[in-house]
Amino acid sequence: MFDNHTTSDQEVFDSLDAFLAYIEKRAYRMALLAVGQHADAIDILQDAMMKLVTNYGDRPGNEWRPLFYRILNNRITDWHRQQKSRSRLFFWRTTKNEDDSDELCEQVPDEKMDAPAQALNKVIQQQDMLQTIEKLPLKQQQCFLLRSWEGLSVAETADIMGCSQGSVKTHFFRAVQKLKAVLEEQHDIVI
Repeated sequence: MFDNHTTSDQEVFDSLDAFLAYIEKRAYRMALLAVGQHADAIDILQDAMMKLVTNYGDRPGNEWRPLFYRILNNRITDWHRQQKSRSRLFFWRTTKNEDDSDELCEQVPDEKMDAPAQALNKVIQQQDMLQTIEKLPLKQQQCFLLRSWEGLSVAETADIMGCSQGSVKTHFFRAVQKLKAVLEEQHDIVI
């Protein structure tokens, strides 16, 4: 269901361009799930990439991944703070465009599926899971994405999020429980 391609701690990229090309799609999805708007997700992603290039481009390739995710996480947190401040100042306005809600992620059924009903069921499950991830509290969402999608360790995730390893374990557990509940309640899948 999710893109589980992970890198080992020893994997080093030959160039910063290769690293950014490698990380771009998953980082965009993380930003989009966190902010819910395509334009804002692109801005956050570009800003995180620019900060990595300008501030840490001279670092060894094996350090780029945790540095990048720390920057991305900070940018997402900053965006949420700005939105909170704006909502206090402009409480009568809405910030979400109706057109942005349809651009969550491309949903393509697996070509290996035998029946169209199975393919449709899989797409519906994926949409439900993505919507649940989108609704998670920010720390749970980021923790789940860093641990599950990026395959980062508890220690790396704690360092990126700026919290303790115990907090990472708690956030991840709560996120998994909510996702598990969706599968059990809406799709009769017991995990």
